[in-house]
Amino acid sequence: MAAYGFPYADAEMDVEPVGVCAGSAHAVYFWLRPLYAVLPGVVAVFDPAGGRVWLLSAHHCRNGHRGSRGMVQRLDCRIIKLLCRHCTAFSFCREVVKLAATRLIALHKNKGKSVAACLKSRTDYAQNPDKTQQGELVSSYECSPLTVDEEFMLSKRQYELMTGRRQKNDVIAYQIRQSFKPGEITAEEANKVGYELAMRFTKGKYAFIVATHTDREHIHNHIIYNSTALDSTRKFRDFLLSGLAVQRLSDLICLEHQLSVIEIKPYRERQKRTLYPRKESNRDKLCSVIDGILLNEKPATFEVFLQKLEQQGYEVKRGKHTSVKGARQKRFIRFRTLGAGYSEDEIKAVIAGEVEHRPHQKQPPKEQSFHLLVDIQAKLSEGKGEGYARWAKRYNLKEMSKTLIFLQENKIGSIEEMQERVNAATAQYHELGDSIKAAEQRMTEIAVLRAHIINYAKTRPVYDAYRKAGYSKKFLDEHREQITLHRAAKAAFDEAGLKKLPKVKELNVEYAELLAKKKSAYPEYRKARDEMQELMKAQKNVEMFFAEEKVSKEKAQTR
Repeated sequence: MAAYGFPYADAEMDVEPVGVCAGSAHAVYFWLRPLYAVLPGVVAVFDPAGGRVWLLSAHHCRNGHRGSRGMVQRLDCRIIKLLCRHCTAFSFCREVVKLAATRLIALHKNKGKSVAACLKSRTDYAQNPDKTQQGELVSSYECSPLTVDEEFMLSKRQYELMTGRRQKNDVIAYQIRQSFKPGEITAEEANKVGYELAMRFTKGKYAFIVATHTDREHIHNHIIYNSTALDSTRKFRDFLLSGLAVQRLSDLICLEHQLSVIEIKPYRERQKRTLYPRKESNRDKLCSVIDGILLNEKPATFEVFLQKLEQQGYEVKRGKHTSVKGARQKRFIRFRTLGAGYSEDEIKAVIAGEVEHRPHQKQPPKEQSFHLLVDIQAKLSEGKGEGYARWAKRYNLKEMSKTLIFLQENKIGSIEEMQERVNAATAQYHELGDSIKAAEQRMTEIAVLRAHIINYAKTRPVYDAYRKAGYSKKFLDEHREQITLHRAAKAAFDEAGLKKLPKVKELNVEYAELLAKKKSAYPEYRKARDEMQELMKAQKNVEMFFAEEKVSKEKAQTR
């Protein structure tokens, strides 16, 4: 066995045959070499005869451990997962999973922009004076922070002149994001740690800048290094598992500086998050701040109240409609748009002691209702595979359990009760819908009739003059529009059979009553619709469930 990377290459290993050629295994070895180069205590072993590559700990190899092991067969991110779970190599893999909050990101050229413009925008964002204490928290290597984009471009032009090759991909630079635990490190120390990380990872062969941002609760570094080397002879190779390598290196540096690192639990100990916290909107935050000011600080005047908002970091725009804007908000928010209890008049009444302020009550997130079951047999006939069938069975079990809970909550114990509830809900839904439609139809009739009455009254003097003129053609040409409206109104009255025209005020009153009736009926209508839909879904699910049970029993009997 030929070995690379450690002196104890003749350790005997009981291996199993693998269908990987020697050339492929050799390629795998060289793909892994940059990884173990920055990971202490790791050795890659290459077996050209059997076509095998081993990623093992040096301790494992030195002791000549004769246990089972794993073999690398695929050039993707699952290499670590293919290592044996029982040898010391896999214990090393579990140790590697102690990752710091560090990411390696390839910066690409944006479509429609030049490389120089893209580099300038990325470096300008990293060196934002508002985030880096006016540029004091920016350090660099082999370049100036003021001209970093131009120096990066110069090295790229020199690369093309020296090698005669043009860049095939659109990667213009690389960025490392490194975050630290809040309150554990100062900004100056974080910048030094980031500089050390960049220097050790690039080995001093690539120019870079380190910008430390303090605009968030957690201090973090933006490390941007050029994709072209300082000598302009080569490009940075984003090797396999480079992200894992930079994370491991960052952890080691943090531990050397007595800083915390993130320890990820083993797979079997992890818990999947099922409920996600509700994201607090800007309006909710503003309501909470207003509640604290009104209930705890008791401002004497509305102006004092606005001053306290400014002390909380809000920008206040005074005027006809007072509005405020938070630190990271794009638009101002008016008080009257916050809901009941938060308008200017209501806040002034609370300050004056006329009313008591009641804080905004946040509505809990609505529980997800059940869905229709999947017709597995129909899907299989359409060409779905066994994998889809297994998923559909699990899905149907979950949705059926939700359906049963719904039936229990609504005290439905039989098919007959289910049918009665569905019929009653359907009848109520259609009844409310018919009443709303009738109201809308009558409102339309009132609107048309009101328009005709107004037009008739406005054009009557003109039409009387037209009649006195003996229906003159010349008079008709001069007043055609008014006369046409008058005739249309009279035709509408005749069609409706109106002998006496109603008053416009009476029509307005009737229209307002119908509108109020319609608005009050809509919530009940929506509630009846939702109830009907839920009952019909539950009925459909129960029918499908019993149908599947019947089919499965028949199949079992035929066997």
